Amino acid sequence: MAGRLTPLVNEYYYHVFNRGVARQAIFLTDKDYSRAVSTFSYYRFVSLPIKYSRLFVLNKKDRYTLLTGLEKNAEKLVEIISFSLMPNHFHFLLKQNHDGGISTFMSKFTNSYSKYFNTKNSRNGPILQGTFKAVLIESEEMLIHVSRYIHLNPIVSKVIDKTYLPSYPWTSLPHYLDNNSRLVNPSIILSKFSTKSDYLDFLYSNVDYGTKIEEIKHQFLDLDCPP
Repeated sequence: MAGRLTPLVNEYYYHVFNRGVARQAIFLTDKDYSRAVSTFSYYRFVSLPIKYSRLFVLNKKDRYTLLTGLEKNAEKLVEIISFSLMPNHFHFLLKQNHDGGISTFMSKFTNSYSKYFNTKNSRNGPILQGTFKAVLIESEEMLIHVSRYIHLNPIVSKVIDKTYLPSYPWTSLPHYLDNNSRLVNPSIILSKFSTKSDYLDFLYSNVDYGTKIEEIKHQFLDLDCPP
């Protein structure tokens, strides 16, 4: 894999994204989405005793013990702030905790998921369009707005109706609304709002504008960035 012109730096936040080869779908069923979430949930940790695929060889008790131990004690490569999985692409808002953390996390996640997808669908070859893109978050305002952009992606891309957004399972928004979530760390975003309802209002205030921009982009532009 070619080196990056701009290094990924610890303690900084990045908008990370990629899409399917030739814009083809990479998530075909709910099982695919669920597999992706459980895969990147596992690979966010630094020290892992086995590959994710080997978890399923363990009995349920041993698997639970391993995963619970990671949640309680393991150091993280990255902190997941927000995410969104779409039919043919995905977005993450990540904070890098460890040297090479984002690159390691993305490599292990995408390699594992690609093997699963290819095996399941009797295909060969890459499913993603080259190396992931990573955009440095340069301000607190940008951090908040990228979080909104990621969470609104299913609406502006017309995957779901806006009324379904708070419960749509393939973004991090339900985790923002769940006090017990361990997968994402929304504290830096939610700390800028008095209540979670205020954050939802912030999201919804941009739906119409975001949808219009999406329509214009698809009509006139061919961007490297996924929607």
